Amino acid sequence: MSDGAAIETAGLWKRYDEVDALRGLDLKVPTGSIFGFLGRNGAGKTTTIKILLGMARPDKGEARVFGISSSDSAAGPEIRRRTAFVSDEKDLYDYMTVGEIVAFTRSFYPKWRGDLEQQFLRKFDLAPGRAIKGLSRGMRTKLAMLLALCRGAGLLLLDEPTSGLDPAMAEEVLQSLVGHVATEGATMFFSSHQLAEVEQIADHVAIIDRGQTVVSGALDDLRSQYQRIQLVFDADAPEIRVHAPGTHRVQRKGRVVTILSSSGGAAVLDELRGYRPSSFDVSPVTLKDIFLESVRTED
Repeated sequence: MSDGAAIETAGLWKRYDEVDALRGLDLKVPTGSIFGFLGRNGAGKTTTIKILLGMARPDKGEARVFGISSSDSAAGPEIRRRTAFVSDEKDLYDYMTVGEIVAFTRSFYPKWRGDLEQQFLRKFDLAPGRAIKGLSRGMRTKLAMLLALCRGAGLLLLDEPTSGLDPAMAEEVLQSLVGHVATEGATMFFSSHQLAEVEQIADHVAIIDRGQTVVSGALDDLRSQYQRIQLVFDADAPEIRVHAPGTHRVQRKGRVVTILSSSGGAAVLDELRGYRPSSFDVSPVTLKDIFLESVRTED
């Protein structure tokens, strides 16, 4: 495995009973990146996170966090010391107050950042005397983020960080996370179904499907690689068959044919111009377009 990666997996397999949760997953998360980890439900995202944290062992392959094998039981505490994980459930102790759980968590982390603790208590409007059981879901999320961000961890592992939040609160949490990564030099690896949010803050993404990586790379590179091509004809559009590589979805409706291409080359465009459309347009695509194409169910 190579240097410069906060997380790296190679040929990762994990089977539960008769189901292969991971089927040779390859992943590389650059240090200092904000990395969106995408996939449908059941694609293998949660299993991957469990393996990275040493909570599950792969059947084959290897996973490393900061160059440390997550399968090495002796190294597990070192990985967890340098990593802050926030689950989708935002697990907290309901019998405590905000101040009590902050003090309790602080006692486990020698690198705890008191300055960040005070900053986020104010920013998130978390009064130390408030009972956790009385917090709304949004406030529970903010408290879970505070506990993660103050640990002095170099890697944030976040599972659906804005799940259930209203747009204003989600934006506040996202901007806090982005600011933390920028000022502290941390790496953020987060799974999410909110594609617009991923596109807003991530600089790298990986899309997994059926336990395998199907798309991975810098988000700007992926967006420049993919393109939507639209052809308009004077009469009903002919049936289009493109032989150049990198051609994905071809949709024909009346006089219009729309094509999603990932080749980024001139071969596809030259071939399509041969159909002599009355107009020809090439436009960029969104992360949602790339995601939906990558995880299409094939019959």
